[in-house]
Amino acid sequence: MTHCASTIMPGIMPGVWAPPVAAAPTRRLCSDCGVSRTTAPKRCAVACQFIRPDFAGLERRVHGRRRDPARGDERFFGPYQDMLRARLTPPRSDAQWTGITTRLGERLLEAGAVEAVLTVAPAADDRWRPVPILVADPAEMAQCRGMRMGYAPLLALVEPAIARGVRRLAVIALPCQVHALRTLEPTLGLERLIVIGTPCSDNTTTGNFHLFLSLLTDRPDSVTYLEFRADYHVELRFDDGRVREVPFLKLPISDLPDDFFPLTCRTCVDYTNSLADLTVGYMGGRGEQWLLVRTDRGAKALALLGSELVASAPTSAGNRRASVTGYLGNLERMAGGLPVRRMPAWVKPLVAWMMPRVGPRGIEFARARVEMKALETVVHLRRSAPRSIARLVPDHVWDLVAPYGVSPSPGERVGGGEDA
Repeated sequence: MTHCASTIMPGIMPGVWAPPVAAAPTRRLCSDCGVSRTTAPKRCAVACQFIRPDFAGLERRVHGRRRDPARGDERFFGPYQDMLRARLTPPRSDAQWTGITTRLGERLLEAGAVEAVLTVAPAADDRWRPVPILVADPAEMAQCRGMRMGYAPLLALVEPAIARGVRRLAVIALPCQVHALRTLEPTLGLERLIVIGTPCSDNTTTGNFHLFLSLLTDRPDSVTYLEFRADYHVELRFDDGRVREVPFLKLPISDLPDDFFPLTCRTCVDYTNSLADLTVGYMGGRGEQWLLVRTDRGAKALALLGSELVASAPTSAGNRRASVTGYLGNLERMAGGLPVRRMPAWVKPLVAWMMPRVGPRGIEFARARVEMKALETVVHLRRSAPRSIARLVPDHVWDLVAPYGVSPSPGERVGGGEDA
């Protein structure tokens, strides 16, 4: 597929196609997945998880069944065939973690499994701002390494790619993008679609992210890498080779504006990207990456890595109950207009030392984060969009919050076992 490189965006390396996209309409609940920027923006009404979610129906179509609460950890993470703790060897330079996601894109192209990979690269004027691109040359996947923060209308490039002849496509995408993509998939006419999903809990504008960096360091422009790790630390790397680790408890969250995270992110019910063929994340990895192989297609894609992938069974330790209960208490205080209970400054270093040692780790950490996100969804929808809660909260989320004394009020849950 050499013709995909014929249009080059200024500042983007050769070998990719990155055409301009239309402006997005303003909506209250919108993560700018890209559908609203296409020639048929009204499809948002059926594709958007914040307008008409259909996780139960999409799980049946993608996986052949719904998540089974009695099967492993599917009630937390969605349907999967296998769960792994993994790393790439050798690790790729400038990659997030060891570079598994980027290498998957390279191998799919090298093996001819797909003709192009739809993903994001850094903008020419801002390393943190994501720009949707279509990559046809495996060598150009390297420029996509690393984390971007901000909104990227990824799906706006799907139909232009098809119009240029792409019939076998891989997409590396966030959960809200994947829900829309899976909804529209039967109408796209693709011969093959491989979806590599990355977990996501909270996004913000690139400008807000720069504010966050400025609160973390007096040299924000020199930061080249940022990662929230499962050991309760944020890792920063600088252009001079320096590395700094900041405990979660010492992050300047209280200094961020109230609208730093949009309502979409505060009410997302698909942290683990359950509709992907393969989810590549960190939560259950304990220092390595965490893989959820969800479909046969995902398993075949992962097999392309061969001996480059070093995998083992994930581990779990600690108990999440106290952490999740404390999180719920703060959520409810915020919803009631009360100040969040803040830990005394002298206690923070002690707790920051203890949490990686006695707090939930590995799979238990991942379970905790999923339950926290489920509770956050219910609390924020009740406060900000109560008339939408029955439509936006699927049954499995109510099941996740039930152990913490949170249950649907009359009219908040639709159906008796089927997702809304």
